[in-house]
Amino acid sequence: MSPRPGLVLEVDRSTPPTLFWHGERFVLERLPEGSRVVYAPEPLAALEDPVAAVRHALLHPVGDSEPLPALLRPGMRLTICFDDVSLPLPPMAAPDVRQLVIEQVLDLAAAAGVDDVVLVAALALHRRMTEAELRHALGDRVYDAFAPHGLLTQHDAEDPDNLVHLGTTDHGEDVEINKRAATSDLLVYVNINLVAMDGGHKSVATGLASYRSLRHHHNPQTMRHSRSFMDAPSSELHSANWRMGRFIADSGVKVFQIETTLNNDAFPERFAFLQKREWEWSLRDRASYLAVAGALERTPARLARQVLHSVRAPYGLTSVQAGEVEAVHAVTTANVWRQQGVEVDGQTDVLTMGLPYICPYNVSSIMNPILVACLGLGYFFNMYRGRPLVREGGVLILHHPTRWEFHPGHHPSYIDFFEEVLAQTTDPVEMSKTYEEAFATDPWYVHLYRTGHAYHGVHPFYMWYWCAHALAHLGRVIVVGGDPAAVRRLGFSPASSLDDALELARDVVGPSPTLTHVHTPPILMADVR
Repeated sequence: MSPRPGLVLEVDRSTPPTLFWHGERFVLERLPEGSRVVYAPEPLAALEDPVAAVRHALLHPVGDSEPLPALLRPGMRLTICFDDVSLPLPPMAAPDVRQLVIEQVLDLAAAAGVDDVVLVAALALHRRMTEAELRHALGDRVYDAFAPHGLLTQHDAEDPDNLVHLGTTDHGEDVEINKRAATSDLLVYVNINLVAMDGGHKSVATGLASYRSLRHHHNPQTMRHSRSFMDAPSSELHSANWRMGRFIADSGVKVFQIETTLNNDAFPERFAFLQKREWEWSLRDRASYLAVAGALERTPARLARQVLHSVRAPYGLTSVQAGEVEAVHAVTTANVWRQQGVEVDGQTDVLTMGLPYICPYNVSSIMNPILVACLGLGYFFNMYRGRPLVREGGVLILHHPTRWEFHPGHHPSYIDFFEEVLAQTTDPVEMSKTYEEAFATDPWYVHLYRTGHAYHGVHPFYMWYWCAHALAHLGRVIVVGGDPAAVRRLGFSPASSLDDALELARDVVGPSPTLTHVHTPPILMADVR
C-alpha cells in the first residue's frame, strides 16, 4: 500500500485539538473553525537493501561521470568529505547513512590500491564535532581506522595553511576552500539531503569554505532576495553557490557527489503520536501523549532537553545517487519533494507553527533565542515553493518558550550578539555594516572556534540574516509562551496564549483573518498555488 500524500484539513467543530511543539514540550491547541492545518505526507517506504543501493549508485553514476572504481587508482590522493552534525534532525539511529556510504567508498578505494585517503567533516563555520558524534556518523570501524592516524580531520575555516584561494567568480566572489580537498585527485562528497536546500554545489562551496568566501552569499542582501531557500530558481543563495561550485570545477577540482534522501520517519515508536493526524490517534497514542507530555511537564527543562536530544530517529533511506554534482542534485531534489511536498491553495493572513527543541545549530545544546528566530523565520517560513504560506504583511505566530539562555561553550559569540548587537538594532543590513567584521575577526572567537566546540564568531549574524526575507515580508512576529524580555529583544511580540496571539494578530491583519497551521513533525514543503 502506498503511503498517503500530504493533507490540508479545514478545521470544524468536530476537529480535535491540534498538537503544537513548544520547545522541550508539546501542547494541544484548539484552532478557530475555518482554519487550515497542513500535514506532511506519510513516510515513504525505505529501500530494502541500503548497502546494495549505495553500491549500485557508485557503479552506475548519473550525469557526465565515470563509475567510482574507474576514478580510483594507486598513488592518487583521495579525500572523502561528509556533512557534519547539523544533519539529520533528530540524529539518525545507527547505522548512520554516512557510515553506509563511506564504508562502500573505502572498500572500492582499497580494492583499487588507493592508500592516501583522508576524511574531512565539512563544518563551514559550525562547531567541531565530538568524538562520540564522529563515531556515530562514521561507525567505529571507520573512526578507528582513520582518527588515531590523523586521517580524520574537521574543516578549519580559519587555518590559512589548510586553505587555498582558487580565484574569483565573474561576480567578484572569492572562492577559498579546504586545501586538502582542492588539491586531491578526487574529492568524494557524502551528503544527507534533509531538505531541498541541502546538497548540490552548496556541499563544497559552503561546507568547505572560509569566511572570506562565505561572506559573499551569507549576507543580508542575498538572504533577503532568496524567495525561499528551498526553491532553487527563487534562491539567490542557490545561485551564488552554483556560481562558486562551477568555478571550483573549472579550477580543476574533480568532485564525485553522493547524495542521499531519507523518509520522514523522524521519531521512534514511543513518540509515534507526534507524526499522526490527531483525529486518527488510537487509544495507545492518546495514552502515550498523556504519559510523555506529563513526564516532560514535570521534568526541569535542562533534563527534558537531555532526554529529547538522546532520541535517535528511525529514518529509512529512500534514494541514493552519485556522479556529477548537478545531475545528482536534480534527482535528489525530486526525491525530497516526493517525500515532503504538499499542495496548498492560496496564502493565509496568519501562519502558526510549533517549534521543537532542536535545529541544525543546537544539537546536544540549547535552543537560544537567536536560533528560535532562525528556525521559525529562516527555515520553517521558507519551507515553500511558489509563494510563502503567509501573505505579505501577514502575521507569523511561533509557539516556543524562547528562554534567555545560551550554551557558553557552543555559542559564545551569540551571547554578545544578543546583549550588544540586538540591543542596538534588529536590522540585518545595519548590523552587517556596523558589527559583523568585528565579530568575524575577533581573536578570542576564532580561538574558541578552532580549539573548542564553538560556532564561529560571525555565526549569530548569519542566523539573523537567514530571517531577512521573512522580516521584510511579515507585518508582525508573535511568540506564544516565550520569555517576554527575550522575545522583545528579538523585535517580536510576546503573548501568553494562542488566543492572546490571535488578538494581537487581528490588529495587523483585520478582525476576521484566515489562519493556517503547519503541523510538524515531520517537516514538509508547501507548494503554494
